[in-house]
Amino acid sequence: MCRLLLICLLLSAATRAALIKTTPDRPLQPVLDAAQPGDTVWLAPGIYRQHDIVVRKALTITGGHFPVLDGENKYQVLIIAADSVRVQGITVQNTGRSSMTDMAGIRLQQVKGVQITHCRLINTTYGIYLQNSSHCIITGNHIRAAAADELSAGNGIHAWKCHHLLVQRNGISGHRDGIYFEFVTDSHIYRNVSGQNVRYGLHFMFSHNDTYSHNTFRNNGAGVAVMYTKGVTMYKNLFDHNWGDAAYGILLKDISDSRILLNRFQQNTVGIYMEGSSRIHISGNEFSANGWAMRVQANCEGNQIKMNNFVQNSFDVATNGTMMLNTFNANYWDKYEGYDLGRDGQGDVPYYPVSVYSVLSEKIPAAMLLYRSFLTNMMDQAEKMMPVLTPGELRDDAPRTKKWNL
Repeated sequence: MCRLLLICLLLSAATRAALIKTTPDRPLQPVLDAAQPGDTVWLAPGIYRQHDIVVRKALTITGGHFPVLDGENKYQVLIIAADSVRVQGITVQNTGRSSMTDMAGIRLQQVKGVQITHCRLINTTYGIYLQNSSHCIITGNHIRAAAADELSAGNGIHAWKCHHLLVQRNGISGHRDGIYFEFVTDSHIYRNVSGQNVRYGLHFMFSHNDTYSHNTFRNNGAGVAVMYTKGVTMYKNLFDHNWGDAAYGILLKDISDSRILLNRFQQNTVGIYMEGSSRIHISGNEFSANGWAMRVQANCEGNQIKMNNFVQNSFDVATNGTMMLNTFNANYWDKYEGYDLGRDGQGDVPYYPVSVYSVLSEKIPAAMLLYRSFLTNMMDQAEKMMPVLTPGELRDDAPRTKKWNL
């Protein structure tokens, strides 16, 4: 009897839901205000030059052939102020710019259960802006701008003080940061492509217990930054071609108790830069053709760097101290010249991944002008015979003689 009553109630609710069609020549706000929760508002193709449109009910907003909501380079466009709203298949473009307000194409404001799917956000200061929201899904969107500098730009997907978000399969380019998380917890960033952004492909601060997996971060100004955070898992991402004077695949600053697993770092100025970070497990990663595979500052401790491949990097590891409080073990180093008499795939003598020239270049950056010269080769050979400048504690006691199959 109870099950039959529930089915009747669901059928009744489905019957009450209406499909409301509108056109560009009608104001959209009265249409949304007159709709009932559960209704679908369908936008006919065309350009809707309307702004600061507020959704106050649980509606679905969609349309044919990506109808365009245009902020005319002056205004915000769509503001979601109700739970369980769905926005799909529309274009939002040309927001304004303001030093007082973070102008967004789509803003989610203190809501939960909202879905933004398969939309196009073009030439927006902030693409999708989530504020104090939870259990929202941002998926399949194309977010593109043409920012020239950090000061005049916003972020593609910007989340502040949120939890339980799913950000997946979005393409983001031309913003200050592709994806920005601040005070965002228990969330997942999955299979996004973030590239050609002015600063970071991904930037997150004070955002704990999040997972970032299967993303591509390519050709960004400085790669990815992870700051003041704990309990983060970074898994199977690609960090590719993030080049510049201060660029890296990942910057880790004051993070702890996290995992970096099965990622690929290729053609970055620095693969991983670590500062003030502790108890991070770095395993199964491929570092190839980077300037520095890893730069580990002396204030890092308790980190485990195991079972990674280091191939064709100019420098494998650099540090600015003489002591090393981290563990390197069972990594493959293509510069290792030791032997394996037991033929078990493990070298019989330790490998010291810090070259004397990387130590000198840390202290005297101009010394890089002599890199790959006869002098530097002589210095490296002399240091191997009688170590003086390189930290003796920074070594791999069980280096692999064959690459890991990652």
